[in-house]
Amino acid sequence: MSSDAAATADAPVDPHAETIEFQAEARQLLQLMIHSIYSTKDVFLRELISNASDALDKLRLASYQDKDLQVDTSDLHIDLGIDPAARTLTVADNGIGMSREEVVSLIGTIAKSGTGELLAKLRDARAAGAGSEEASAELIGQFGVGFYSSFMVADRVSMVTRKAGSATGVRWESTGEGTYTVIDVEDAPQGTAVTLHLKPADAEDSLHDFADPATIRRTVKRYSDFITWPIRLLTPPAEETATAESADETPNEPETINSRQALWARPQSEVSDEEYAEFYRHVSHDWREPLETIRLAAEGTFEYQALLFLPSQAPMDLFYRDASRGVQLYVKRVFIMDDCEALVPEYLRFVKGVVDAHDLSLNISREILQQDRQIQLIRKRLVKKVLSTVKSMQENEPEKYATFWSELGRAVKEGLLSDQDNQEAILQICSFPSTHDTEKPTTLADYLARMPDGQDAIYYATGDSRSALEHSPHMEAFRAKGYEVLLLTDQIDELWVDAVPAFEDKPFTSITRGEVDLGGEDVAEDVKQDFESLLGWMTTELSEEVKAVRLSHRLTSSAVCLVGEPGDMTPTLEKMFRAMGQTPPPVKRTLELNPDHPLVAGLRSAHDARPDDPAVGETARLLYGMALLAEGGELAEPAAFVSALSDRLASGLR
Repeated sequence: MSSDAAATADAPVDPHAETIEFQAEARQLLQLMIHSIYSTKDVFLRELISNASDALDKLRLASYQDKDLQVDTSDLHIDLGIDPAARTLTVADNGIGMSREEVVSLIGTIAKSGTGELLAKLRDARAAGAGSEEASAELIGQFGVGFYSSFMVADRVSMVTRKAGSATGVRWESTGEGTYTVIDVEDAPQGTAVTLHLKPADAEDSLHDFADPATIRRTVKRYSDFITWPIRLLTPPAEETATAESADETPNEPETINSRQALWARPQSEVSDEEYAEFYRHVSHDWREPLETIRLAAEGTFEYQALLFLPSQAPMDLFYRDASRGVQLYVKRVFIMDDCEALVPEYLRFVKGVVDAHDLSLNISREILQQDRQIQLIRKRLVKKVLSTVKSMQENEPEKYATFWSELGRAVKEGLLSDQDNQEAILQICSFPSTHDTEKPTTLADYLARMPDGQDAIYYATGDSRSALEHSPHMEAFRAKGYEVLLLTDQIDELWVDAVPAFEDKPFTSITRGEVDLGGEDVAEDVKQDFESLLGWMTTELSEEVKAVRLSHRLTSSAVCLVGEPGDMTPTLEKMFRAMGQTPPPVKRTLELNPDHPLVAGLRSAHDARPDDPAVGETARLLYGMALLAEGGELAEPAAFVSALSDRLASGLR
């Protein structure tokens, strides 16, 4: 099969072949590949072998699901054929194959979202001259362009493929210069054969000789030793035996060059860290090593094995709505599906790896998986294992935990909303910025340990930035009392704080909502009486903007602040809704005045002396605008506010 496919793939281009231009972004990616954004060029072989392995997995699964397919799955394999004289390398499989439409769609275009953004980041990294290898680490595989890596080592790439069940195959060829040719092929064998016309070896450019059997063996051992299917090396006869009489001599017997041992089935003591790291790269298409490796096995009523990985850096598509998630599912070593979402909740979508179940049906579908009791039990066990692993990192490997949380914490916090069963465990592994330390976030357990006597709640503030929260008027009394406040600036924080009532019986309490009792003296009765008239008048004067006006317990140096009621939508949450094109319901809040502030005291005196003076009403509105700006809000009429403020400042200078 493979030698025929290789010969067909290397045939001259038919004059009737259709020439098609690459999609614009595909051309740019090709150029980035060709101009060596990767210093380690041998990853191309890993990607081609991985594609071939996927094709074999899909064929075997299709044969179980479609009895009418009539395909032979008794000898599934991957062949690597090399011809040193012609300087070609062919990677061939007898797997599922592709139709003409699939070739054009998968090879000629890139249909995944975010590619433009990726290209911009890559160009910026190259222009800055910093970390181009690292900046482009997620290019291969993550955006479906593993096949393009062939052009790092080849001047021309040709491919012959025939989809299982189809009578006609297709031949694809390109030099990576912006166009490719496609033509139907009548005698193509089932599967896919990719032939690379190799560039000359160049040690200075880290371009090895991939027409050398030793180089192929070394590269396969490094990257693909764990592939389930046999990877066979096909070499031509030795030069000294290739005489004129033996011109038709067949290549030497195929040599299987991978061990084919599933890592999750091998004893942990027999697997090296490098083997785990390479397997992680295989399932995740991430160039980096994993942050943590998790192994899990269950025996008894139902059996399964799991090999999971936590990444050391957030995937580029972590917050893309249409990004794939989940782990690979096998049943008794038979591949069932990629991205099995039923096994991993969305907030752990960064977890990669394999689950091999022993008692599931080979024909199980995604819909059935959602309801399968065994899958649900496996999922619960995997979630608890991941959370306990992070907890162990937090306690025993603080630097590793810090990396995990800075990269993936935002996604984990989504579980506080979606996973009620594990809410407490998620809270235990969370870290939050706080007023205790300007650099290092705090766990909730450490927050409770520092709480002074008399504090009975976990105080927090939500907003756009740490700086804005630290300078918020709401913070003044808490700072004066020495109470630590969590500074929550992630968008998800706006949602979970209302869904999680408490941690270890200590309620979460916003410093910007409701009245606060910090154990200080109440406002004196005579002060309340002095301000009673002003408060009533301002409540009426500002009735369209505020719910009420009252004296404040939380202000020490600022004149005013706005306070919501428990359950009210915060200003930041309102902004989030508007950014999504939604109009949130209007929320009126309470304006609090600091009776000790000269501006507030002066307003009271002015109102007592001149209650009908328009300038007094204008000052009241300026105070409201100041409170709104202090919390990062937006003025309804900024120009009117600036004009009134200018007039007030000018009158004060006369």
